[in-house]
Amino acid sequence: MTSQPSVTPVIVERAAQPYVGIRRSVTMRTIGGFFGTLSELIAWVAAQGVIPPGPDFIRYHVIDMAGELEIEAGVPLPAGAEVAVEAPMRIEVLPAGRYLTTTHVGDPDDLVAVTGAFLAWAEQHGMRWDAHDTAAGERWGCRLEIYHSGPDDDPDRNTWETQLAFRLAD
Repeated sequence: MTSQPSVTPVIVERAAQPYVGIRRSVTMRTIGGFFGTLSELIAWVAAQGVIPPGPDFIRYHVIDMAGELEIEAGVPLPAGAEVAVEAPMRIEVLPAGRYLTTTHVGDPDDLVAVTGAFLAWAEQHGMRWDAHDTAAGERWGCRLEIYHSGPDDDPDRNTWETQLAFRLAD
């Protein structure tokens, strides 16, 4: 029997954050290919001369683990930044609010187990998410994987730092 990874959740207040994103539908089998979209988006933002005020992320809009997930690659934009985007890019805003967060340092392949432990911790502590069930799956107000470090920082996957930040219900 394997044990769940240890998580240390913290509630933080996050301000609204504009970003440029590309949204797609994927499955758990095809999600790995989506990270190329994030790399392309990061390169596009850099080519615009924009310096992101924070790390890139994946936002999970709808989750159906057995079916499709609606996810979005995102790069934060400085307040007031004006960039002209073309489809499939969109300018969006991460909503302000209270978020439960935890940070995972290690191989990103462990994130499924870390997320499971994070969700279990929240349930055990009576946390309520900004999420609701729909016919397409669980729709989240804001559920993020924020990439503080990764392959561009160090090829050793065991050093990569990913923060989970899931918005709590008001």
